[in-house]
Amino acid sequence: MIDLQERFRKKYDAEWRKKEESLWEIIEKYPDVSPFIIIQNDVQRRGVFYTDAALALVDPEIHQLTKVSQTGEAERFVPTSLILRDGTPLVTQLWEARTITQRDPYLVDVVDGELVLADQDRVVETVEYWEKPKFFGRTTSRGTPMEQVVDARPQRYSVRMSNYCHFWTHPGHGCKYCAIGAGGVKFKGTSNERVDEQDLFETMQALVKEKGRFVGVILTGGSILSGTEPFEDELEGYISALQVLGRVFRTRRFPSQVNSTALNRRQLERLYNETGLSSYTTDLEVFNERLYNWICPGKAASIPYQEWKNRLYQAVEVFGKGQVNTGIVSGVEFATPYGFTSEDEAVKVNLEEAEDLTSHGVGLKHDIWRVDPKSIFFNQKTPSLDYYVRITKGFYDLMRKYGIPTYMDSYRKCGMHPNINFDRI
Repeated sequence: MIDLQERFRKKYDAEWRKKEESLWEIIEKYPDVSPFIIIQNDVQRRGVFYTDAALALVDPEIHQLTKVSQTGEAERFVPTSLILRDGTPLVTQLWEARTITQRDPYLVDVVDGELVLADQDRVVETVEYWEKPKFFGRTTSRGTPMEQVVDARPQRYSVRMSNYCHFWTHPGHGCKYCAIGAGGVKFKGTSNERVDEQDLFETMQALVKEKGRFVGVILTGGSILSGTEPFEDELEGYISALQVLGRVFRTRRFPSQVNSTALNRRQLERLYNETGLSSYTTDLEVFNERLYNWICPGKAASIPYQEWKNRLYQAVEVFGKGQVNTGIVSGVEFATPYGFTSEDEAVKVNLEEAEDLTSHGVGLKHDIWRVDPKSIFFNQKTPSLDYYVRITKGFYDLMRKYGIPTYMDSYRKCGMHPNINFDRI
């Protein structure tokens, strides 16, 4: 195996392993947590690096690929991501897309003819590459590549409703962990800012012919502030797209989710009554009002923290318990200079706020923060694996305590949220 420490010795804290418990120590420490879930947390936290031997196993006709660059190499196509032996999907990031202050990545290599995930010359698990959908490579009648209209994971597909978040229009209002606007992506007012409905209809017609793989669709995109009242144009976009999907599915309701800005009660009722939508998510991003105001200033200016929570509670009344989730970008609460400095304190605050939400019927999910060098938080560092496992277990226990089922975002429908993956054990 290649020496990652030597290769990346100037790009991360080479002493980090001495400061944190290892993967193997954490697995032993939490016997009631599946090792696959612990591995998922850590791989999504640290990212991966592909050896030449691993890349030699890529088949462009079979595998889903992403164009990136590894250290000192020209751009090339690498696997979009990985699946663990038990079916747990990993939503990974190639190490070179990470900040220089992060830990060294896991290695994807070939050992005894098998594709494996390894760390410090020790095999962690066997893995597989994601397989691409059959509609990838096809175009719509407008000439749009279908994979630009609908993206896919192993068990679900995603509609990119908008390619621009309007919070970035106002200097300093974008979420500090996000690279959409900070990275210079400027789609506002252009023809490709919003998904085209004809492209969507044709792509979905092709997609539903693929048997036995996809079990749901999620629609998401950047916040759109415009309209007769705030976010009305965003609402209209979701309604129109969902009605297009309804024409394809030809049923009153279909397995679907919208992840949008927090809509008000009237807007939520329209979204539910005028479409076949079955579940709804709107993310607080961080479970602390003070940090929410600092990290997500655009959200805070438009919808204060407590009002965002109130809209989540209203969403439960509209869609029903078990059909509404909220999430955090887990780890941003440690961003300096205003974030937590104690992991114990952060766990306590997160779980207290999470209990308030679950007691009102709101489900929980957490995404592992992957520091993006194009974001305002480009030089930050994520917390320990122990912290992520404590949040993972705490969130799942709270959903069980308040009788909130996980099926709207379960491992079969999504799989990227470690706390929800507990239900596969």
